[in-house]
Amino acid sequence: QVQLVESGGGLVQPGGSLRLSCAASGRRFSIYAMGWYRQAPGKQRDLVASITSGGNTHYADSVKGRFTISRDNAANTVSLQMNSLKPEDTAVYYCNADLFSSGSLSTGWGQGTQVTVSS
Repeated sequence: QVQLVESGGGLVQPGGSLRLSCAASGRRFSIYAMGWYRQAPGKQRDLVASITSGGNTHYADSVKGRFTISRDNAANTVSLQMNSLKPEDTAVYYCNADLFSSGSLSTGWGQGTQVTVSS
C-alpha cells in the first residue's frame, strides 16, 4: 500500500510564504500525475495545482502567479511553494497522486495539513 505524507503547513500572516511537501512511500509503485487540493470549512475540495510526471503544470486561477508546484520523480515527492498568501488561502491542503501499484491504478490522498493565513 502506498502512503502519502504531507508536511509544512502552519500559521502565516497575509503576504507571507509557506512550502508544503508530500512524500510517497510503499512497495513497487509508479506515480503519474501529482497534485495539491484544498478544502476550506463548509466548502468542497478543489484542485490547487497539479503536475505530470513530465513536468507539465496546471494551476487554479486563484493561485496563478503566487503558487508553484514541483516534483522530484526520483524521490517520489511533490512540493507546493506558496507566496503572497491571502486569508482566502486558509484551508486544509491535501496531497494527491495517481498511482499504479499491485497491477492496478488508484488515487492516493495524504492526511491533510492545515494552512491558516491570518494576522
